[in-house]
Amino acid sequence: MAATAREDGASGEERGQRGCEHYDRGCLLKAQQTCEECSTLFGEYYCDICHLFDKDKKQYHCENCGICRIGPKEDFFHCLKCNLCLAMNLQGRHKCIENVSRQNCPICLEDIHTSRVVAHVLPCGHLLHRGYRCPLCMHSALDMTRYWRQLDDEVAQTPMPSEYQNMTVDILCNDCNGRSTVQFHILGMKCKICESYNTAQAGGRRISLDQQ
Repeated sequence: MAATAREDGASGEERGQRGCEHYDRGCLLKAQQTCEECSTLFGEYYCDICHLFDKDKKQYHCENCGICRIGPKEDFFHCLKCNLCLAMNLQGRHKCIENVSRQNCPICLEDIHTSRVVAHVLPCGHLLHRGYRCPLCMHSALDMTRYWRQLDDEVAQTPMPSEYQNMTVDILCNDCNGRSTVQFHILGMKCKICESYNTAQAGGRRISLDQQ
């Protein structure tokens, strides 16, 4: 918007403190929830720190986070080490990582601290918006027990070709960090320690059971 003049003919330089060079209306800027003249409500919620206007979503301003968050406030607490507001049911029941929210989601790359999308607190302590495995430490993000049992059935019903039936492979479990030697299967290789299929082959060597 041009700032050369306004309706009464005053130029941008003559306006002084009445807004920036892009502001032509020439009135003093004062953020508040209602109009002083007609009491029009600009927003059901107004924060005089963030100068945020919005519909009522039970918002509250967190001084430690430095921003407004959607509440209600009594359902959340601020973890000083994580430096983030978390649900009350996580108080004393989550793994703290210092300033964990001051980063982008490793999956969608959106800023976690200011995002309106709820971030999931994983057992490993990392945060992400969606996904079943943490891309930072590779631990399972959810309780995958039911899915692992489904994989058990699929593995049992899917015999490998004869040339692979007697092959084993060394694996590393991403959930318990244990190592074990298991029979190779294309659908997945189950950890002998915690029974998770969230595993990775630890080296390319496969040993025939007939040779052991």
